[in-house]
Amino acid sequence: MLFLNKISQTKKLLIKTTIATTMASSLIAFSNGPVAFADTFKSTKDYEVYLDGTYIGNVVDKAVVNKIIAEKVDNTNNISKQVQYIPYQVFPSTANDQETGQTMKSIFQLQTEAAAIIIDGKPIVYVDNQKTAEEVMNRLIHQYVPEEQLAELKARKDSSNSSLPALKENESRLLDVRLSKDVSFSVETIVPEKIMTAEEAVTFLQKGTLEEKDYVIQKGDVLETIAQNHNLKIAEILAINPSLTEDALLKIGRKINITVPKPFIEVIVDKEVNKKEKIPYQNKVVEDTSLLKGKTKVKQEGKSGSRSVTYKISEQNGVTVQKVESNVTTLEQPVDQIVIKGTKVIPSRGEGSFAWPTVGGYISSKQGPRWGRMHKGIDIARPSDRTIKAADNGVVVSAGWGGGYGNKIVIDHRNGYRTLYGHMSSLKVKVGQTVSKGSAIGIMGATGDATGVHLHFEVYKNGSLVNPLSYLR
Repeated sequence: MLFLNKISQTKKLLIKTTIATTMASSLIAFSNGPVAFADTFKSTKDYEVYLDGTYIGNVVDKAVVNKIIAEKVDNTNNISKQVQYIPYQVFPSTANDQETGQTMKSIFQLQTEAAAIIIDGKPIVYVDNQKTAEEVMNRLIHQYVPEEQLAELKARKDSSNSSLPALKENESRLLDVRLSKDVSFSVETIVPEKIMTAEEAVTFLQKGTLEEKDYVIQKGDVLETIAQNHNLKIAEILAINPSLTEDALLKIGRKINITVPKPFIEVIVDKEVNKKEKIPYQNKVVEDTSLLKGKTKVKQEGKSGSRSVTYKISEQNGVTVQKVESNVTTLEQPVDQIVIKGTKVIPSRGEGSFAWPTVGGYISSKQGPRWGRMHKGIDIARPSDRTIKAADNGVVVSAGWGGGYGNKIVIDHRNGYRTLYGHMSSLKVKVGQTVSKGSAIGIMGATGDATGVHLHFEVYKNGSLVNPLSYLR
């Protein structure tokens, strides 16, 4: 950053000395003698206004000009010596107080010397002096880098020792701090209204504006439409409104920020950070033909390892734009978790998961209270084929008439589960028969207490009724 000589803090009055030639350059003659129209009309005394001998305009009331001068300068007496009022009488009055007043305002402008913060050759911010300008840039940098870290970086760079020791665990250090654009200061003469405080200047450089715009959530609003209507991306809205999430419910009347920062300059910070990180263990599955299918057991418990990793990180205004591993040391190797998975199939024993017992169809009634009593299973209707299939391997323990169930079949899967199939029109298996998953056991029908063709399907685990939908795959 370039630093200039200290800027003078003396404020001074600059009077424009060039007056447009369209203003009358010749003086209007005046006389103290008799007025031609005095006998018929009442005359008016107007004043011609001159600044350093140059005609400015006409006014009826000298106070119009005096007020403007008083507002613009601190010492009216000195300035008034440069302003001349020449009275004259005329009818009708040609004086234009408003027009002359505007002319005077444009001539008398209170301006002051200020320090301009120049970014890539363009003045962006004005503050009262260079000391404040330097403070602004320091404040801007300290938004992202603590002062003590900057001091440590400077001391290290001033040192003749250029080699850096390896970082200790969870240690970090700065490598460089710089600005994204060239910055310099200059002396400028401006109107006081353009001068900002140090705090305002920092905000303006960071965000590109001093005024943030809010949007009030309306009925029917979603983030996508809000973003589109304001030429923003959803990610930008979420970034400037940390309390929002993409799937959050938008409350009507809530205000959200829609001003995306457009910084004039960015603070670039390069640093390196050491972290101790966990190395997750791997899961390995080993098949075992001696273990029943559906059964698993852990042969070896997994254990996470650890490593020491140093990252080189680059940030712009506090946002990480690059992160690269520069040094990795394994501290402890992870231990794989080994799981034994059974593959042995016994025709009479279930695998532990249930297949859909029909050829397609949909659930016409779920398990739960129905018609004043408990509906123990689910009803499946309108299949593409009326064949009923065994939900898993097992042995038929019931096959025949079952009262309200009509023709029913119960299969024991020899693993704690039993399944029941009701209202079939005909059966294809008998008690004691071993069935395999997916094999045909009957035809869908409407026997027993049924109002239409469907399958009633129940599941029991260790003798207790459970919801079939929790087990069907």
